[in-house]
Amino acid sequence: MLNYITHGAATDQPNLVIGHGLFGSGRNWGVIAKRLSDSRQIIAIDQRNHGQSPRADSHSYADMAADLIELLHKIKQDTGQTADVLGHSMGGKAAMVAAIQAPDLIRRLIVADIAPVAYAHDQSQHIAAMRAVDLTTVQKRSDAAAQLAAMGTDPALQSFFTQSLDVTARVWRFNLDVLEREMPKILSFPDVAGQFTGPTLFLAGKESNYVRPEDRSKISALFPRARIVRLAGAGHWLHADAPRPFEAAVRQFLDAQID
Repeated sequence: MLNYITHGAATDQPNLVIGHGLFGSGRNWGVIAKRLSDSRQIIAIDQRNHGQSPRADSHSYADMAADLIELLHKIKQDTGQTADVLGHSMGGKAAMVAAIQAPDLIRRLIVADIAPVAYAHDQSQHIAAMRAVDLTTVQKRSDAAAQLAAMGTDPALQSFFTQSLDVTARVWRFNLDVLEREMPKILSFPDVAGQFTGPTLFLAGKESNYVRPEDRSKISALFPRARIVRLAGAGHWLHADAPRPFEAAVRQFLDAQID
């Protein structure tokens, strides 16, 4: 079972499960999760090979969807309700596959700045940068951030990555070997049979190119009730670039009366 952080108490509203992207963790969503927990319980997961969740030898979207479906089954058994799911980037792809494979477990789906397509960019350079950090000299996260900065890592990513650094144990909370080996799978999107016909929101950063006009046909084919909304002033890390507008858009979608 995936490790997760729970925010807020159970209410009559469905739980919201949040899945982070590559090199993230449930901790990254703490501020937004706490704000959203005023009306519903929020469950922020660590994906496999991230954070405190189990390590595994594979990291496909079939794997991640199965992990999520296992958790959603537990939520339905415990609460008697289906859950809402929000996934960002890699977490959004995992959420899409889970929704198509187990639509009876998800009420509404939010996909944050990702499309059901393959991407050409590679993230292995970030793995190389994290491996190059001399953890024996690190006394606090800012020490690791300074080393990443010296290697040219973007300032926003320095802070993001070091949130998953266990300073006491001097280890990254990532299975870097598996993530590097499985990178082609992470960048791809599997062939999935079926559709998710529930309400779906694709929430994209207006300054991001991850959700392109040419992706609309694929989105509509798999998610026929999907809407695409773009947040001004936000890039791929839209929940960090525009947290209040992001939160407002999530609330509006989850609370709306949808036929």
